[in-house]
Amino acid sequence: MAAPKAIQAQSLVGIAEVDETFFLHSRKGERGLDRKPRRRGGSAAKRGTSKEQVPVLVARDRATATANLILDADSKACVVIALKPLLPADTILCTDGSNVLAAAAKEIGVTHRPVNMAAGQRVIAGVYHIQNVNAFDSRLKNWMRRFHGVATRYLDSYLGWFRILDRSPATGLIPASLLALAIGHSTSIN
Repeated sequence: MAAPKAIQAQSLVGIAEVDETFFLHSRKGERGLDRKPRRRGGSAAKRGTSKEQVPVLVARDRATATANLILDADSKACVVIALKPLLPADTILCTDGSNVLAAAAKEIGVTHRPVNMAAGQRVIAGVYHIQNVNAFDSRLKNWMRRFHGVATRYLDSYLGWFRILDRSPATGLIPASLLALAIGHSTSIN
């Protein structure tokens, strides 16, 4: 069931959108916890981002090539390591203006177009926005909600399955293709 985690974009072209999303760190299914178990996914003890949250970088270009990268930390160094192999030098990177993402774009050496969502700015020059990646994040979060928390050790597999399912309306995947993928025959996927 882990095969789809390796099926993701290896390079983004043209205008790429990047955003961070966070999932609650979960040890679902583990025995001998050093804390009281949370019920049905639970919630973090602290508001906002903290060590209880697992950062996931979502990168998507306008041709819907998508990569989800689980980061060790929400830091410039981790973002650079994750994004550098994905972004050719001629890529234009659109972000929400996060300081971490802006610093990473500068270090990678790609053109950066920050969109100031807090100021109500949604689109720059008619083409630079992060609406595609935000829509993907929303669909991902809604899909994950049904599991009431996902064990962090399996998060990359869940992300992979969602990438496959999210693109299936466009590629016309059929149940037999998904079953072939589940048993490890990734060549059956377009």
